[in-house]
Amino acid sequence: MPVWLLHRVVSQVLQRSACRCPASIVPLRFLGISPRQVPSDANFYSVSFSDTEHPRVLITGGLGQLGVGLAKLLRKQFGKDNVILSDIRKPPNHVFYSGPFIYSDILDYKNLREIVVNNRISWLIHYSALLSAVGEANVPLARAVNITGLHNVLDIAAEHNLRLFVPSTIGAFGPSSPRNPTPDLCIQRPRTIYGVSKVHAELIGEYYHYRYGLDFRCLRYPGIISADSQPGGGTTDYAVQIFHDAIKSGKFQCNLKPDTRLPMMYIDDCLRATLEIMEASADSLSMRTYNINAMSFTPEELAQEVVKHVPELQVTYKVDAVCQAIADSWPMNFDDSNARKDWGWKHDYDLPELVTAMFNFHTSESRVARAS
Repeated sequence: MPVWLLHRVVSQVLQRSACRCPASIVPLRFLGISPRQVPSDANFYSVSFSDTEHPRVLITGGLGQLGVGLAKLLRKQFGKDNVILSDIRKPPNHVFYSGPFIYSDILDYKNLREIVVNNRISWLIHYSALLSAVGEANVPLARAVNITGLHNVLDIAAEHNLRLFVPSTIGAFGPSSPRNPTPDLCIQRPRTIYGVSKVHAELIGEYYHYRYGLDFRCLRYPGIISADSQPGGGTTDYAVQIFHDAIKSGKFQCNLKPDTRLPMMYIDDCLRATLEIMEASADSLSMRTYNINAMSFTPEELAQEVVKHVPELQVTYKVDAVCQAIADSWPMNFDDSNARKDWGWKHDYDLPELVTAMFNFHTSESRVARAS
């Protein structure tokens, strides 16, 4: 029996007998042992939670567009101290004082493993990644973060029986994929390092599930629009930037063609979908990677809706060739019928509701700023 599997069996025996004897587990990599040595028919103890016991959650890359918002949602659900944000950057005060925050570098296997063990982590939300446009500007770094970092996370999750969530993206598809609509299962063949790394994540996560019993779950996010974050180097970030520019200057220059159609989603729907897939019964999941969608629009259609709130807005177009090529290879619309059928996914925000929510947020923020 492999040493890591033996440790797991011993740990379960100790837990079930309420034994308080200390147990020392030697890191797998120091022993030259990999999860790949575990037989395909190995059975693993599945972590479950009673009505009074909440999961212990670690979010990597927590200072990105989604991490802070997801932590807020999960802390309401499971309690503030049960959700730990992590990143390699220093958090702003409002994040630091909102709940547990620690330094975590996903490229440091030992550090990440210690965090999981010391904090008794049972769910891992892996948000660390370089996005599409940023990744193309620094392929070696994107390869390290998006692929090597993922391998560290997978090995640790498999060893410690974690429920692992890794997001995927519209960028996981390519010009040969069906674009309108794009189904869950089809040819992908992306042409960015970001997309390639996400296809790799989908496939290796599914492999770990079937080979080692890892509870791997993945959603392909459309473009995500949020009011309380700055654009982070993604191809769909124009749909966030337009709101900042409409309020600040009344002028917006778009880097995509006006008729570039892409699937989009308001952040509240995205975060709720992430919680729902993590809470879904394993029996309800017919696959490990799902499309989710809410709406699909073009820059021109978004601008028309924004002008209803800011009539003086002036929109111009200066197409970025790299971003446009990426967008032209991505889906125009997602088919998310499997998510709706299997675990009851349903979005709340269409385009008018999204635009109203964005302006309501910025209006309230401006009032707070003036009052202070």
